[in-house]
Order: sequence, then C-alpha cells, then structure tokens
Amino acid sequence: LQILQRKASKKLSNKQSNLNAYLHESIAGVKTTQTFARESAAYETFQNQQAEVRSAWMRNVRVQMLLWPGASIIETAAIALLYYVGITNLGAMNVSTGTLIAFVWYSTTFWDPVVNIGNFYTQLVTCSVYLERIFETLRIKPNIVDKPEAQELPQISGKIDVNDVVFRYEEDGRPILNLVDLHVSPGQTVALVGPTGAGKTTLVSLLSRFYDVSEGSITIDGHDVRSVTLASLRKQMGVMLQDSFIFSGTVRENIRYGKLDATDEEIESAARAVHAHEFISEMDKGYDTEIEERGATLSAGQRQLISFARVLLADPRILILDEATSNIDTRTEEALQAGLAQLLKNRTSFVIAHRLSTIENADLICVIDHGEIVERGTHEELMEEKGSYYRLVKSQYDAIRKTIL
Repeated sequence: LQILQRKASKKLSNKQSNLNAYLHESIAGVKTTQTFARESAAYETFQNQQAEVRSAWMRNVRVQMLLWPGASIIETAAIALLYYVGITNLGAMNVSTGTLIAFVWYSTTFWDPVVNIGNFYTQLVTCSVYLERIFETLRIKPNIVDKPEAQELPQISGKIDVNDVVFRYEEDGRPILNLVDLHVSPGQTVALVGPTGAGKTTLVSLLSRFYDVSEGSITIDGHDVRSVTLASLRKQMGVMLQDSFIFSGTVRENIRYGKLDATDEEIESAARAVHAHEFISEMDKGYDTEIEERGATLSAGQRQLISFARVLLADPRILILDEATSNIDTRTEEALQAGLAQLLKNRTSFVIAHRLSTIENADLICVIDHGEIVERGTHEELMEEKGSYYRLVKSQYDAIRKTIL
C-alpha cells in the first residue's frame, strides 16, 4: 500500500506541477495567444491537462481508500465480536451487562486512534512526495559560488585583462570562446560586434562571473574574478540587457532598485540623464505612477529607459550594455547617446550592439566571430581595413538605403 500510495501521490504531484506551469506560461504569453487567435487551442490544452490532474487525483483517492476502510472494517468486526461473545455469555463467566458495555467502550476508545493514525499515515505519504520535490530543489547547488578563501573586491578603477580565455559549457564540448585576449584600460568604452551566436554575450557573462572560464583568466585591477566574492564583484558592475525586467510598483521604486538609499533628486537626475524624465513627467502621477506587472502598461522603449536609469543610479565602475538600445526609436537613441557621453567618462563599459551606428564613437571595437576576436580597432581603423567590420557596416547601410528607396 505504501508503494502504491507513493506512486499515486508522485504522479498527482507531477500532473499538478505541469498544470501550474502551463497556467503561468499561458498568462505570461496571453498577448501572443491572442495575436495568433489560439485561444481555443490553449483552452483545449488546459482542459486536457486538467483532465490528467483529475484522473491522477482519483487514482490517489482510490489508493487511500484501500487503507482507511480496512481499519474501519477491523474496528467494526472487533466490536461486533465483543457484542456476540458478551451477549452469548451474559450471566456466565461473571460477564455482566455493565462489564460488556465497558469492554465495548474500551474497544471503541482503542480503535479510534488507530483509525486516525491510518488517516494521518496516508496524508504523511502524500506530503512526503511534495516535500521530496521541495528538498530536491533546495539541494541543488549553484555552479558558481564563492571560494572558501575569496576576498572582498576593493574599489576598482576598471582595468580589465582577458588572458587567453577559453570557455566551454561542457568539458568535452566545443569552445564557445577560443583563446580570447583583450586588455581594457580604465574608462575605455569597448564595443563587441559580430553575428548572432559569436560569443559576445558569453564574454561579458564571464566578466560578471555568471560562468567560470574553462582556461585562461579574467582579472579586474589585477584581481582574478574567481578569487573575489560574487557580491563585491557584481556590486561594482551594472548590467543592462535587451529584455528589461520591470517590477510591480511605482516608477520611482523601480529606479531606486539600483540604489536603495537614493534621494528623489538622484532618481530624477538619473532619469534625466537617459532622457526618461520626459515621458515620466507626462504620466498621471509622474514618478509615483503605479506600473503593472512586468511593465505591461509601458512600451518596450520606456521599460528600457527606466532600466537604464536604474543601472546608472547604481553608479557602477563597469557598465555592460547588451543590446540595451534595440527597442528605442532613433530620435530617443540619439538623445540618449548624447546624455550618456558624459556619464561614460571614467567608467569602463562594454557595449554589445547589432546597430553599428550606436558604437562608432567607442574607444575600441572588437569583431567576434566563432568565439574569436578577428578584428579590433577604432571605427575609422576598421573601415580602412575593409574586413569583417567594414562588410557589416556596408550591409546595414545597404539595407537601410533599400528600405528608404
């Protein structure tokens, strides 16, 4: 019975998890569902998964009922036997009516806890299955942790050295980055360009230590990123991704997330720097306007500008922009570039962009292809070489010209 109970409970747990995951996914992607008019298909999938949960639940109940009626039948049979023996021997063997009633009461009092223990046991088996899944998750250890001898990273100037770095997701897998060597001085702006999947985001992920290098090393001001604590490392970095996450709450609270003790003046200053102040001021309550979950009431560009202000408010020594301006219109982007020019001074920054017009003023442009830096230099130097970077710029220019014509 225990084996059957555990199997039934585990199956029910899996089916419930699948249903909950599907509900979460469906709600998050409701716009896509409506865009493709797939409401009926989504509802049918939901009904099928709900039917599977109901079937698993009924099986679990049937298994539980195998134990509970068994204890009740034994209790009833024991009491019936007492009545039979007591009545047939009433007056004999010193069995009186009072003695019979007492024995029946004792039997009932004894069996009630036994039945309750049986019910508790079935609940315990069911709960243990859910607890197993919880503890399985809690037992998962992160791949990237602080070393026992890790030290706090002191205030840095932003000098970065990438020394012959090789990175693989698996030990025997193909290298995503192969012998990458890059040296960045404090305050430099480095642009990383190249085709999708070339390894640009992987390189900055290694810098933030979301992964560890397979070979080589990455140092910041001479400190190997693996020898310092993650908190002290990431505290001095600001990362701005293409998909900006906005929390439920006010605009002010979202920007303040970059620096919890920031004043209202600092928040507004950061918003002005990235040209977010203009559209925030036009909102009904300005910085106190409530934002729905994931910024559903904001445009993609507005979400990015708020996230940009949040990162700048944190005042990191190293700034990483991964396609951070991809969802911003050209006019806003021009204003944003002008506002950031002063802020990026004395701050080491990495910019990943497919729109090459946004990185022409970078101090160093690195073209990455198949995990290797194939070209490096300024915009003017690379255009003169007429290599990979030149072809990328020319292809984008030709595409824009065809669109205009």
